[in-house]
Amino acid sequence: MIENLRTSLGARLFERVAGPEGPQHRDHIHGAPGERWFADDRPIRTVHADASMFVGGLRALLLQSLHPLAMAGVAGHSGYRGDPWGRLQRTSYYLAVTTFGRAEDAEATIRRVRAIHSRVRGTAPDGRPYAASDPHLLAWVHVAEVDSFLDAYRRYGGRKLTPDEEDGYVADAAIVARRVGVLDPPTTVADVAKVLASYRPELRGTAEARAAARFLLVRPPLPVAARVPYAALASAAVASLPRWARWPLRLPYLPITEATVVRATGVGLVRTLRWISAPAA
Repeated sequence: MIENLRTSLGARLFERVAGPEGPQHRDHIHGAPGERWFADDRPIRTVHADASMFVGGLRALLLQSLHPLAMAGVAGHSGYRGDPWGRLQRTSYYLAVTTFGRAEDAEATIRRVRAIHSRVRGTAPDGRPYAASDPHLLAWVHVAEVDSFLDAYRRYGGRKLTPDEEDGYVADAAIVARRVGVLDPPTTVADVAKVLASYRPELRGTAEARAAARFLLVRPPLPVAARVPYAALASAAVASLPRWARWPLRLPYLPITEATVVRATGVGLVRTLRWISAPAA
C-alpha cells in the first residue's frame, strides 16, 4: 500500500513538472542510445538529478528577478502568470535534455532556445532596451541558476560534494552556458562568487520583481492539498537567499527560525520529494 501511494504521488508530481509528454521525454532522454555531453559520474548529473533542485529552482527565479532588464524580459514575454506550469515544464525539459540527453538532442534544444531568445526584446519600465540574447543578461541568468542549484544541493542534497566536485559542477554547467551564448562563464565556485558580486550594482527590487515574488511565494496556482508542502518549499528557498537579496524583494530575514524550523521542514520536504520521485524497485 505504501509503495502504491509513493508511485501515485510520484506520478502526479512528475506530470506537474514534466507535463503530459513527460514519460515519453524521460524514456527518450535516458534510454535513447548516443553520445552525451556528460558522463554518468559528472557532478552536474548528481546535482540536477536530486530533489533539492525544487528549492534551487525557486531560489534561482527569485534571485534572477533582481536584475531589472532580465525581469522585464520575463514579465513581457515568458507568460509566467498565465502558464506557470508550462514554463516549469519547458525549463525542466531543457535541464534534463542538456544534462542527461543525447548530444544531438541537447544541441537541437539549444538551437530552439537561442532562436526564441533572438525574438525576445523590448523596453524595460525604466526606459532601457533589453534583449534576451544579450550575453550580459544570459550570464546573469546562468550564474544565478548555478549559485542557486549548488546552494540548494549543499543544504539538502543526497550527499556532500567535495570542493573539487563543486568546482566540477560549475565547470560542467559552463559547457551548456557557452552553447546558449554566455561569454566566458565561471568555471569554479570562487568565480561564481566574483561574478555575482560584479552584478550587484545593477540589481534592484522593481515593482515587477516584487510582484513576481508574491506570485511565486504567496499566490501560486496550486490545489489546496499542495499548499502546505509548497509553503515549506518557499520558506526553504527564501531562507537560502543571501541577505542582500531579501530586502529588495521585501522578504523577511529570520535567522533563528530559518536555522531551526525552516531548515528542519526543508530537510523533511526534500527527503519526501526524493522518496516519491525515486524509480520503482
